[in-house]
Amino acid sequence: MKRVRSIFGSFTVFLLIILASFLLLSWQSTANLKASLIQTAQLQTKYAATLLEQKGKEIEIEADGILYGENMQNLYAAIENNDVYEYVQQINKMKAIFCITGLAIQGLTISAQAQTGKPNIVVIMTDQQRADLCGREGFPLEVTPFVDRLAQENVWFNKAYTVMPASSPARCSMFTGRFPSATHVRTNHNIPDISYQQDLVGVLKENGYKTALVGKNHAYLKPADLDFWSEYGHWGKHKKTTPAEKETARFLNQQARGQWLEPSPISLEEQHPTKIVNEALAWIKQQKENPFFVWVSFPEPHNPYQVCEPYYSMFSPDKLPVLKTSRKDLAKKGEKYRILAQLEDASCPNLEQDLPRIRANYIGMIRLIDDQIKRLIESLKASGQYENTLFVVLSDHGDYWGEYGLIRKGAGLSESLARIPMVWAGYHIKNQPAPMDSHVSIADLFPTFCSAIGAEIPAGVQGRSLWPMLTGKAYPKEEFSSMVVQQGFGGADVGLDASLTFEQEGALTSGKIAHFDELNTWTQSGTSRMIRKDDWKLVMNHYGNGELYNLKKDPSEIHNLFGEKKYSEIQTELLTRLLAWELRLQDPLPLPQRRYHFKQNPFNYLHPEH
Repeated sequence: MKRVRSIFGSFTVFLLIILASFLLLSWQSTANLKASLIQTAQLQTKYAATLLEQKGKEIEIEADGILYGENMQNLYAAIENNDVYEYVQQINKMKAIFCITGLAIQGLTISAQAQTGKPNIVVIMTDQQRADLCGREGFPLEVTPFVDRLAQENVWFNKAYTVMPASSPARCSMFTGRFPSATHVRTNHNIPDISYQQDLVGVLKENGYKTALVGKNHAYLKPADLDFWSEYGHWGKHKKTTPAEKETARFLNQQARGQWLEPSPISLEEQHPTKIVNEALAWIKQQKENPFFVWVSFPEPHNPYQVCEPYYSMFSPDKLPVLKTSRKDLAKKGEKYRILAQLEDASCPNLEQDLPRIRANYIGMIRLIDDQIKRLIESLKASGQYENTLFVVLSDHGDYWGEYGLIRKGAGLSESLARIPMVWAGYHIKNQPAPMDSHVSIADLFPTFCSAIGAEIPAGVQGRSLWPMLTGKAYPKEEFSSMVVQQGFGGADVGLDASLTFEQEGALTSGKIAHFDELNTWTQSGTSRMIRKDDWKLVMNHYGNGELYNLKKDPSEIHNLFGEKKYSEIQTELLTRLLAWELRLQDPLPLPQRRYHFKQNPFNYLHPEH
């Protein structure tokens, strides 16, 4: 058995072996094997340089002993148990083609394990997409064909909820796992008040991830927090570098501020979803050694409701499903709905006439996004990264889409605003034959990612890990038998009799069509809580006024059953569960010190046996 006793002598051998390997590769290897060998050579060279830095130290290497010995066999077994996929298989094939110093192979194998032992994570988020406009939920038009297929081949939820139907509270909760009552972010305008101990970005960095945002932020994150940052808003890209980007921003901000009823002049190539996917794929392509996390965050289908061809003509306004509600139903929905209607009418004088076109634009925008999600995921499949990447497709909240004669969001906690799409795919996801019957939340993403990468869930996180149910393992079904949604920044309700006006508050800009802020003092004042269990839904406000709906019989939430003797049993049950949730969501931070010890289930369940 030949021993390599001198580092300086072995360095020359290293380089000769590398050269010989490349020559052999050109003769008999595949394209995938070639890529692996290049990485092998790079690592060999890097390792040789490290040896040379040790100046005079000699290391005895028994090449055969390392390559075929017990230690290497144990390493192979560990790799197999950790489900290292295609890349490591290619490395094992290389050993049959050429024999290099065992230590170099060992170093390469460890590197591959580090690369693939934790999954890549891709969060695909839309803004203001309601859950029910998709084929998998029975919608008759082909709006989301790719995500529908992705859902049916993996796992999806039809009882997934935001924590609050507003962008900033929802997004802050996604990254912290905490509900708005704990983060203190209860509006789009108090993001700096965010409160948490550790967030998703911090956990990912501790675990060696490279991180990126491509798209809309509207959370507390800043460019310095991530390794790559390319931000887009509703009115264009934040850092505009091309004439096309500048023109897009001008159009969105000045002409299509609220809505655009003609085919958008912004080409498909310059539409936000296309450019965001382009940038995301380019960044992913650069990630070689570390696992990565990328937040692909589309600013659409949020207003302005603009979409280019062919999506503009894809869904004809006169062939859309007929709405089951209208403005006449507002009398049953309460003052906040009526206030929002007045605000919309003041800014959109032809809203009733324009509504069919706006609705068609909205689902056209969703179809555009669906096509771009397809391009993103299919690209990762083609590059061999799909199986080692955990995907989740969701939205931060919904849109009225014409229900009650309203657009956007703002008042109340209707299913159109509170319920969100949620599809999980990729790494270790076990396909379910039907939608999961569990009630889940956007706050559950952070603890789920913690479980997926083998990290502990930080203190203060209120969401629950979905990882056991996503991977086909046992989980406590009672834990997911209900879900709550919050709304309101507190105080007493502000009514139209207040001295404050829409213009004074900034909710309405006079003379500009469709230029209004639906999240304002009137619609967001006070406090409300919603709880869903099975087909039943209860909404309570701080005055003790309630709404009770059977969603199966009354999906439009028009017939309020609260206080009816016939439904007193289910009302009491929901009130009890809502109280338990409110107690559960009391913020534990800061944790008690010294004598008191905070107990937390590994999955953030109340059931310790799981």
